Parts: sequence; structure tokens; C-alpha cells
Amino acid sequence: MARISGVNIPTDKRVVISLTYIFGIGHTHASQICKKAGIDESVRVKDLTEDQLTKIRSLIDSDYTVEGDLRRTVSLNIKRLLDLGCYRGLRHRKRLPVRGQRTKTNARTRKGKSVAIAGKKK
Repeated sequence: MARISGVNIPTDKRVVISLTYIFGIGHTHASQICKKAGIDESVRVKDLTEDQLTKIRSLIDSDYTVEGDLRRTVSLNIKRLLDLGCYRGLRHRKRLPVRGQRTKTNARTRKGKSVAIAGKKK
């Protein structure tokens, strides 16, 4: 198992795909990392040498904010919005969509499972 930034990345997948298992690294950043490290994207993780893995680790540590640091930054940003009491902070507090999505019909992911309202009894 290759371990990068505290995450065990899958060894049987291609390097680009397995790097995306790290929180904060998507497909674009994974491609950039491979390009900077001089590694072909089609190579499997199990075929990488120890030097190549070390190069990837050092690139990620120096250039990217990932895993715990990124999660902490995001949560502090949300906490700052909540403390300010701005519109986005209020939306976070009420657990509603923050980025302008409609709420009349959709937004079930953010609002949770819908609750049926009992009809009028005759």
C-alpha cells in the first residue's frame, strides 16, 4: 500500500485515479502532480519506484493543502460566516442551500428526507 498524506491510495489503479482518493486533489491537480514529477499517467501505483513515490509526496506536501489542513480551513471559513451572521452564514445555520439554489422543490440532499403533512380530516 502506498501511503501519501496519511491516506492509503489503491495500488492497482492508475496514478492519476489513485491520487484523487486524497481529499483536496481532484483529476486536474492529479494530472499536474504527475506532470511535475515526470511520471506517465497510465502507470499503475504498484509499478512506481520508491523515488517516484517520494517525489509525489514532497510535491503534495509543498504545493497543495490537503486532508486535515484543508478540512480545518473549510470548517473555519464556515464558522467565520456563522459568527458574522451574514446571509451565507444564516443559510448554513438553517441547513439550507447556500449558493442560490431553489428550495421550493429540490434541495432534498441539504434539507433531509421530506416529511408528509397530514391532510384535513372531514
